Amino acid sequence: METKQDLLKLYDCELSSRLLVGTALYPSPEIMNKAISASASEMVTLSLRRQDPGNQQGQSIWQHIQQSNCALLPNTAGCHSAQEAITLAQMSREMFNTDFIKLEVIGDDYNLQPDPFETLKAAEILIKMGFKVLPYCTDDLVLCQRLLEVGCEVLMPWGSPIGTGKGLMNPYNLQAIRTRFPSTSLIIDAGIGKPSQAMAAMEMGFDGILLNTAIAKAHDPIIMAQAFSHAVQGGRQAYLAGLMESRQTASPSTPVLGTPFWQQI
Repeated sequence: METKQDLLKLYDCELSSRLLVGTALYPSPEIMNKAISASASEMVTLSLRRQDPGNQQGQSIWQHIQQSNCALLPNTAGCHSAQEAITLAQMSREMFNTDFIKLEVIGDDYNLQPDPFETLKAAEILIKMGFKVLPYCTDDLVLCQRLLEVGCEVLMPWGSPIGTGKGLMNPYNLQAIRTRFPSTSLIIDAGIGKPSQAMAAMEMGFDGILLNTAIAKAHDPIIMAQAFSHAVQGGRQAYLAGLMESRQTASPSTPVLGTPFWQQI
C-alpha cells in the first residue's frame, strides 16, 4: 500500500522539506550554498535590502542562491511601517518574480518584536494586491486570528526574539495557536538555536521551521544544517506517530503476569 507523501503546503506551493532557511550571516557565499544543500531545504528566504542582486556583493550571493534551485521567499526585513513593507514587497516581486513574501514589520529595535498593528495593516493590503503573505508575528492568539481573517493562509509566530537562540519561550501560547487553528500551516520563525528546539516545535504539531542564525553562525554551518534537517524530520515523524501521554506516576514497561515459574514448584 502506497503511503501518501507528507508535504508542507504554503498557499499553492507544496514542499517535501519542512525546513526553510535564511541566506544571511554565513562566512561566505560558498558555505551558504553548501549549507542550504545539506539542509535539504526547498525554500530560502532573502532580503532585497541585504542581498540586492544589483550590487557586486549581492550579485555573488544571488548567483549562489540561484544555484540552490530553491523556491524564493523574499522578506521585508528592516521595515518599520506598513507602507515601507508594502513598497519593499512590490520591489521584491519585480526583482525575484514571485508573489510570495515573508512580511516583517518591526515595532521595537531592542528585541526586534514585530509591530502587530502595522503587520496586520500591511498583510491586508498585500493580500488584496495578490501576494501570498507569510507574516512574522508574535505568539499572540488574537493577532493570529486577525491575520487569518484578512486572508493569510500561513502564519509564522516566533519561538523567541530573532537571533537569540532561546527556543520556545512560551510553549503554552504556541500550543494554543496550534490547537485553535488546526488546519492552518504554522511555521515557527525566529529564536530557534538548537536542533532539539526545532524538534520540540515539530512534536507540538507545527508544520515547519524557518531559521537562519543557528545554522549560519555555527562553527560548522554545513554539519549544523544536516542536524536541523534530521531534527525537523524526526519531530514531524514523532508528531504523526502520536506521542505517549505524560503521567504523574510510574508505570512498569514490563507487566508482571504472575508468579515466576521457579516459585511454582
